[in-house]
Amino acid sequence: MIARPFHASALQLVFRLGVMSGLLAMAAAPLAAEVRCTGLFGDHMVLQRNRAVPVWGDAAPGENVRVEFAGQARTATADAAGHWRVTLDPLATSVEPRPFKVQGSNSLVFSDVLVGEVWFCSGQSNMEKFFGPRTGQQPVDNHDLEVAAANYPRLRLFQVPHAPLPPESPALLHWLPCSPEALQASGFSAVAYFFGQQILQILGVPVGLIHSSFGGTRIEAWLPDEAFAGPPLRDLPDQPYFAWIAGVQRTELFHSMVAPYAPYALRGFLWYQGETNLMAGNVADYAAKQTALIAGWRRAWGEPDAPFYGVLIAPMDYSKWEKFPVTDAALPAFWAEQVKALSAAHAGYVVTTDLVANVHDIHPTDKRDVGLRLARLALAETYGRADLPAHGPTFAAMRATGNSIELTFDHADGLRSRDGRPLTGFVVSGKENTFQPADARIEDGKVVVSSPVVAAPIAVRFAWSETANPNLINGAGLPAVPFRTDDWPLFYLRSGPAGNPDANK
Repeated sequence: MIARPFHASALQLVFRLGVMSGLLAMAAAPLAAEVRCTGLFGDHMVLQRNRAVPVWGDAAPGENVRVEFAGQARTATADAAGHWRVTLDPLATSVEPRPFKVQGSNSLVFSDVLVGEVWFCSGQSNMEKFFGPRTGQQPVDNHDLEVAAANYPRLRLFQVPHAPLPPESPALLHWLPCSPEALQASGFSAVAYFFGQQILQILGVPVGLIHSSFGGTRIEAWLPDEAFAGPPLRDLPDQPYFAWIAGVQRTELFHSMVAPYAPYALRGFLWYQGETNLMAGNVADYAAKQTALIAGWRRAWGEPDAPFYGVLIAPMDYSKWEKFPVTDAALPAFWAEQVKALSAAHAGYVVTTDLVANVHDIHPTDKRDVGLRLARLALAETYGRADLPAHGPTFAAMRATGNSIELTFDHADGLRSRDGRPLTGFVVSGKENTFQPADARIEDGKVVVSSPVVAAPIAVRFAWSETANPNLINGAGLPAVPFRTDDWPLFYLRSGPAGNPDANK
């Protein structure tokens, strides 16, 4: 069975816009004198530890509101538009279920509230992908066993909907203690679940996951308006807006599926997106867009250093699909764009070249390892667990020595072949820019590459193919990051570079 990208129906779009418009209206206009909190506050929620906690909502203009939790009490007066906000001092970790009280003309009491780590998880269909089968998608590996074992009451799930499900469903827009029933009812992200499960088990603190993804959407839809107000995005040439989800335009999902949840206190963000941009051949500008998204989301939350961790999209034979205008070089070039953006401060990425069993399937079924790698990244970089290596071998330097090139890598402890066979995925070229398969061997913690048909190699590429599955790993079992040492132009649209500024890089 060939898995195809997900298509939304008109009903889905109407429902999603209606639900999200309702959420925004809740934040904009109070009903009579009733005091309310924004939708993220409710029973079973997890509050972020060790950070100030904003609490906000609606009431009658001029109404006094009092918030009480964990021995703290804060008061505010609703402004002329009926909005109020208080900020709790940083909270200590707590596994003790406690009530959260809001008092105005009426009283709200949210029960079973914990304090721990909160993450916002977003992207398109590979982040959105649930455990079980979906139209055009195979189920996640071992999905029945994984769901049956998902009894983690201190892991809390908040599912943001966009599918035609009744908005009053208790599995949507509510915090759910994780259970097999909660996973099934909410259709929660498998990647996010595995991430949260691992953080919970390693740190031993409550974890809250806000999942807000939409399959088939481009990154532009998730960007705030200001991202397009100045360079570099303001100056990009107009491009056809290819998307599987018709009608989803730039900035739309930021307003409907991101902004309503800011500035709920959290630790950081997870992001798994890019396939739809690649399908359209929009490669050269992706790093600028990803950088703008990271900055925009951090600004929305008022957290300029919030961790942001992404996934290099999985190998797939995009160039073999007639509907996609790309060559085999498009995906490696796209990985380079992702690496560029996600190598910034307080950001990072995981590699998936070894996790794909079927390169004709845009939805790889191994979501467990993706989630666990994201968790290792967060544990190492955010939580200071130096004992948990989180990075695969990453190209650092090269030295040409006659008929071979010596490559040095960062994160190279225990450098080895995953399957015990000769290293794969390396190609070399001389000055003529014609790459040939290379022999590669590990010597003294470095990789030496050569080819009998390239007398004087000057450039190396690794995993530079859309279906790459190389076997170079480090002692932690993590795969090497695709790279190239040259800066020669890349042609990744089948139409070629003539007349198309996005066809080379």
